[in-house]
Amino acid sequence: MEDKALYEQILRLAGGKANISRETRRADALYLMLKDSGVVDLHALQTLDGVAAADLERGRLHLCLRDTTQEETKMPDNKQIARDVLEAVGGKENVASATHCMTRLRLVLKDEARPDDEVVKKIPGVLGVVRSGGQYQVIIGQNVPKVYEEVCNLTGLAAKAEVPADAPKKKLTLKSVGNSIMDYLSGSMSQLIPVMIAAAMFKTVLVVIGPDMLKLITADSDAYIVLDFLYDSFYYFLPIYLGKACAKRLGCNEMLGIMMGAILLVPNFTELIGTKDTLAIYGLFPAPVADYSQSILPVILAVWLMSYVERFFKKYMPVTLSTIFTPFLTMAIMVPVMFCICAPLGGYLGTVLGNILIAFQQSGGFLATAVVGALYAFIVMTGMHGVLLMAAMTTFFSLGYEDFVIVAGCCANCAAWGMALGAFFRLKQKETKSLAFGYFVSGILGGITEPSLYGVGIKYKKPLLSLLVGGFAGGLYVGIMHVKCYMLGATNFLSFLGFVAGGTANTENYIIGCVISIVLAAVTAYFVGGYGED
Repeated sequence: MEDKALYEQILRLAGGKANISRETRRADALYLMLKDSGVVDLHALQTLDGVAAADLERGRLHLCLRDTTQEETKMPDNKQIARDVLEAVGGKENVASATHCMTRLRLVLKDEARPDDEVVKKIPGVLGVVRSGGQYQVIIGQNVPKVYEEVCNLTGLAAKAEVPADAPKKKLTLKSVGNSIMDYLSGSMSQLIPVMIAAAMFKTVLVVIGPDMLKLITADSDAYIVLDFLYDSFYYFLPIYLGKACAKRLGCNEMLGIMMGAILLVPNFTELIGTKDTLAIYGLFPAPVADYSQSILPVILAVWLMSYVERFFKKYMPVTLSTIFTPFLTMAIMVPVMFCICAPLGGYLGTVLGNILIAFQQSGGFLATAVVGALYAFIVMTGMHGVLLMAAMTTFFSLGYEDFVIVAGCCANCAAWGMALGAFFRLKQKETKSLAFGYFVSGILGGITEPSLYGVGIKYKKPLLSLLVGGFAGGLYVGIMHVKCYMLGATNFLSFLGFVAGGTANTENYIIGCVISIVLAAVTAYFVGGYGED
């Protein structure tokens, strides 16, 4: 780029040079492939002097750069663009309806097979093409309202109001709903990966130099205590981090998102745990008192609902009053919704799921262990594993061993490590390969699976299949061999120490089950693809 200052501004607003995996320049268009689209300040890019249009879709940032030296002489011919687009998509008779957002002309076509995307992309004034949500989306830039007007004139269609760029109308199907949920989860959780990695590395250092390995520090030393609470500083306050990330993903007030997570951890509330069963919100609405510090579902649900409440008040509240009363009224409504609906819902779903799985163990035998091994990582991601662990602890303290949830969970952990390992061998870009290997190392040494789960599984989606395959296969083996855990302790590679009391065969079979989980998960993650770099 000729304008170095503009280029540096673009990189900064796109998350820095480290966030760019690939860069392409075509005429006055700049294409940036992003590692994490959640950190992009799209609004700032769209209003940046020197940028005619900015558009973000599926991790790729499209920038139309303004040639300030010839701006007056290079005005777009909007009518010609409209004519060329209509001709390329099969003529006006192939257009059922048309709308537009900030940068895109959104067409619903009668026959979606007729347009040639490459032909449309070559039209002067067109930046790109996206097929999404049953729409044929032509990326125009900020002059799209004028192009849209010409399209309506040429087709005879009635002009409609602008639609939000991030919320196109979609047909509600199981697939579209599932994709929307996964996109919401991915876009929210991926923002937490840097701090998640930091916490995992502190845990890894603790394990290496602590009493489990090198014995350089003791469990009651100050160094041990500091490293331990540095790890907890993320995972205990996870609802707060997640509240901000979810709000940013949905485009609502991030500080209110933080507050949604913080109200679950405020000491005045947590101190009530174990002392009373319910708390009357505003003295009117009874809410159960429980520990939500390691649960993600309440915040995810609450911030999603909060986005609609805040949007309502922003729409109808007078501007002069909005600054004060929009956040106040939004939170006033959401507090009882959080405590009375969103927070208890996770606990209820966890209880139901736990009871089902416990009953399944009694009737399913080793198959039950295999199923839990396959599903355990997903249960952890929803924060619903507490009831399973409670049941496992009850069994452990009554019998002196546990042969179901803990054993299956260990295989699930190994599957998560294997997923990261498979991604490492499949990924091609240096930055993403190093991240995947870091996830694997933090799992093996620190026993931490979250970076793998969210940094590989949720981020790329398809590798999640490896969790099912590896967890099921390893769980099936240890279930058939009746492997038992006799000591609760390490969740890293030293976890085999918890099985030694059962004898050599018990320990060997546990290790074999873990190896099966790692290898099959790694192979599956490698071949399933979906990393966007092929």
